[in-house]
Amino acid sequence: MLKEKLKKYTLILASGSPRRQQFFKDLDLDFEIRLKDIEEIYPPELKAVEITDFLALLKANAFEGELKENEILVTSDTIVWHQNKALGKPKNAEDAFEMIKSMSGTTHEVITSVCFKTSSASTLLNDITKVTFNNLSDEAILYYIENYKPYDKAGAYGIQEWFGFMAVAKVEGSYTNVMGLPTAKVYEYLSILE
Repeated sequence: MLKEKLKKYTLILASGSPRRQQFFKDLDLDFEIRLKDIEEIYPPELKAVEITDFLALLKANAFEGELKENEILVTSDTIVWHQNKALGKPKNAEDAFEMIKSMSGTTHEVITSVCFKTSSASTLLNDITKVTFNNLSDEAILYYIENYKPYDKAGAYGIQEWFGFMAVAKVEGSYTNVMGLPTAKVYEYLSILE
């Protein structure tokens, strides 16, 4: 359906994330992948959605001057926002343990920003999902880290894995957003392109 509508465009996903790539496939979109190595550093005064907006735009701006007229570049960034700080990807097992332990029995926000860039303009959209964890035992957290090695995931967990099935008590908002892309919003945005 949308694939037909977007025929005159080349959709470019600038993400190495296997989950985001799978979402684009599952949305039945034709796309190509272009990657750039970006140092994801943001000003320390930024909070919550300001961080993901900044990073999604930073990733898109790396392609400045390279896009052809009919190309649409899509970049995105996801963080876990908890206790007034951003939880990115864990550095190691200890870091992962601390992150998950801090979220045990509490609610955190998963924030994703998506930037759509053309040769003439950039559009940002974002989504926030509230996720509540059950009270988690140290054993369960250690088991997860040891067996699933969630080092490529913001907040050190994947909701689509064993951990999500066991640990998540409640999700308020987009489930796919927690996996790294608010698919319904992305689809809706692409649907209104002329």
